[in-house]
Amino acid sequence: MEKYQDESLDFKTRAKDLVAHMTIEECASQMRYEAAKIERLGIPYFNWWNEALHGTARSGMATVFPQAIGMAATFDDELIEKVADVASTEGRAKYNTYQKYEEYGIYKGITFWTPNVNIFRDPRWGRGQETYGEDPYLTSRMGAAFVRGLQGKDEKYLKTAACAKHFAVHSGPEKIRHEFDAQASKKDMAETYLPAFKALVDEKVEGVMGAYNRTNGDPCCAHPYLMGELLRGKWHFDGYFTSDCWAIADFHLYHHVTDTPQESAALAVKNGCDLNCGKMYGYILQALQEGLITEEEIRTCCEHLMTTRMRLGMFDEKTPWDDLGYDDVDTPQSRALNLDVARKTMVLLKNDGVLPLKKEGLKRIAVIGPNADSVTALNGNYHGTANEYVTVLEAVRQAVPDVRVEYSRGCHLYKDNLEDPGYVGDGFAEVKALTDRADAVILVVGMDETIEGEEMGNGDFTGDKKDLLLPEVQRKLVRVVCERNTPVILVNMTGSAIDFAEGMQADAIIQAWYPGALGGRAVSDLIFGEYSPSGKLPVTFYKNDNHLPEFTDYSMDNRTYKFFKETPLYPFGYGLGYTSFAYSDMKADCEHIKAGDSVSVSVKVKNTGNVESDEIVQCYIRDEEASVRVPVHKLCQMKRVHLLPGEETEVEFTVDGKQFAVIGDDGEAFYESGSYTLFAGGSQPDEYSESLTGSKCVSVKVSLVQE
Repeated sequence: MEKYQDESLDFKTRAKDLVAHMTIEECASQMRYEAAKIERLGIPYFNWWNEALHGTARSGMATVFPQAIGMAATFDDELIEKVADVASTEGRAKYNTYQKYEEYGIYKGITFWTPNVNIFRDPRWGRGQETYGEDPYLTSRMGAAFVRGLQGKDEKYLKTAACAKHFAVHSGPEKIRHEFDAQASKKDMAETYLPAFKALVDEKVEGVMGAYNRTNGDPCCAHPYLMGELLRGKWHFDGYFTSDCWAIADFHLYHHVTDTPQESAALAVKNGCDLNCGKMYGYILQALQEGLITEEEIRTCCEHLMTTRMRLGMFDEKTPWDDLGYDDVDTPQSRALNLDVARKTMVLLKNDGVLPLKKEGLKRIAVIGPNADSVTALNGNYHGTANEYVTVLEAVRQAVPDVRVEYSRGCHLYKDNLEDPGYVGDGFAEVKALTDRADAVILVVGMDETIEGEEMGNGDFTGDKKDLLLPEVQRKLVRVVCERNTPVILVNMTGSAIDFAEGMQADAIIQAWYPGALGGRAVSDLIFGEYSPSGKLPVTFYKNDNHLPEFTDYSMDNRTYKFFKETPLYPFGYGLGYTSFAYSDMKADCEHIKAGDSVSVSVKVKNTGNVESDEIVQCYIRDEEASVRVPVHKLCQMKRVHLLPGEETEVEFTVDGKQFAVIGDDGEAFYESGSYTLFAGGSQPDEYSESLTGSKCVSVKVSLVQE
């Protein structure tokens, strides 16, 4: 028996031995995303390219959960770990089935290029929907939970392999991502762009994917500092590194840091890019012949890849998940979880008293809008195919079977005319008629993955948004509906912040994100009061006329709630419910702490309304005496609680001592003596948030002293 066949040995030893048995040509064949079969060594064909952003994607039937930005609105990492566990179960089940039928293509493997932990720094970025929002702490918690759920708890094998992307400073613009150089200060890197990646490496994420763009001059898939000094060096990353798809070709085609494909392949390999999603590693052997790389560098990359495949159990007799099959896909349990998650993603932004809508006495409801009966808007991007979809229209009809529900699409998602041939506003007469007849209007607007998402060429749409407004034809639709005398419940399905403009006249506004296969039911249940909404905004909703920096400016000045100097439309951490909560008696276990010490904090929370509900208890920290720029305050803990009317509970937190560190201009963390205030509440501790929610945060002070 060879060492690589000995299951009693550690995976690194086995992988190193397996690679030693390979020819250099065979090693090169394993560094492409469609890795070749090597029959003499028992290496099966394997395609590394797969996605599981909110459920297994692009490989047929799956549980389609709400898009990542919606899951971030739950502020609930334990819930999100359950989502990832379902995704990994379904991923293994589908992988086992595909292996049985000898199907080895793209989206058929168990290496998921998920999660996306880039910071949603600019509301115009189309791929921001794939992230967990604008806050590094929230992103770290959610991303780490998703990694745990995907990779599983087995002591020996990975259930599936997660991958942190896109390392590290990447958030648009989509149109120029192949040539763009994101310039970020050392301070912003350490304070904002890197913490989530570090958290996932600490969680032992198996893969890291580089970004398309350059960061501070070097391409992210061949970055000496990010990949070498930081990732493999200071952070001791122990998995595999992959390029984004076709990113290495950008080196010579658009970044112009190399001249030939061979040079591009060599630059990536020398800087530690083990796997190429693309075709450039077809030039590896030529680069070797030209002396641009060494055989040792190729073998090192191959060892990383074989170690990951060993950890997944691909060369062993049995893994704990070999018996999973299609009976484990789209189960009643996963559907129940999906609906629960969808409900908890909903953010109620405005309610003038129309919600919850009472079913008694209703005769007619008008359901209007381009997303009211749209499956595409439920999905978000990078999605699977659900066994059943429930749109808002379908769910409303199911909820009130004795009420006449009248439907009009109203307008196209973005084109002036609804019909072809047609004319501007050709659906508005029907909209007026249905609105005037109805007791209430549920107006469902927004976007979908055809106009908001990854780089695309759909007319004026590049994936990113030009501004923060709905498409013009939808704004006209909103105006037509809201100018009439019928109560209007505006439901917005987007993956990003929107200035609702005319929609602010609506009696209620629900931010539904891209809510997954059962999202329509979650929206309907909220409207009719089947539960109290509890979601909170994971991003700032700016006004369209707020003075944001240029999209290409990666400085964090005047970006996100931590540094924004103006009043937004709706703040990070904000969301209404059907009850009220009061906070009191906040305590810390000590008044003085030393550098690096954690602090235990408790606060009492009481449901002071008459509806049972979840509440997201948010804890923020404010540095009162910093010598360098620091956030106005920053999220440092969070916890979901469920309270009956009149019920009170005490919530306990541990605030990590690292949260008291400040980041210098050199990017290094250090501690300063001084006063810090910890806040707890259902929102940020600022006057605008407290005025919107009607609830005050409570606080406690601690002092940091140097030894």
